[in-house]
Amino acid sequence: QVQLVESGGGLVQAGGSLRLSCLGSGVFFSINTMGWYRQAPGKQRELVATITSGRSTNYADSVKGRFTIDRHNAKNTLYLQIKSLKPEDTGVYYCNAKPAWDYWGQGTQVTVSS
Repeated sequence: QVQLVESGGGLVQAGGSLRLSCLGSGVFFSINTMGWYRQAPGKQRELVATITSGRSTNYADSVKGRFTIDRHNAKNTLYLQIKSLKPEDTGVYYCNAKPAWDYWGQGTQVTVSS
């Protein structure tokens, strides 16, 4: 059974930091390009960061310099370190492969107050 479990979100003030985690089971993160997706209120889900099996990373322009994606293959875990949070970073954050699998976790809510 495939499961993606995101955690680490919360309510923070602008300028603050968070570290999100995603634990996968039934899938192997190590052989896939993995990514963090974000869905802001009233908007479509967008891909904000990716990391390849070779650990090459890529970021959406809106998060460059503030988000850092990383992976721990032995733990089948994906991370997203976020700093200098902005109110526009508010949303539900999900991890998935790129291209995305059909199944999604419940996500973790990040709310940034101004």
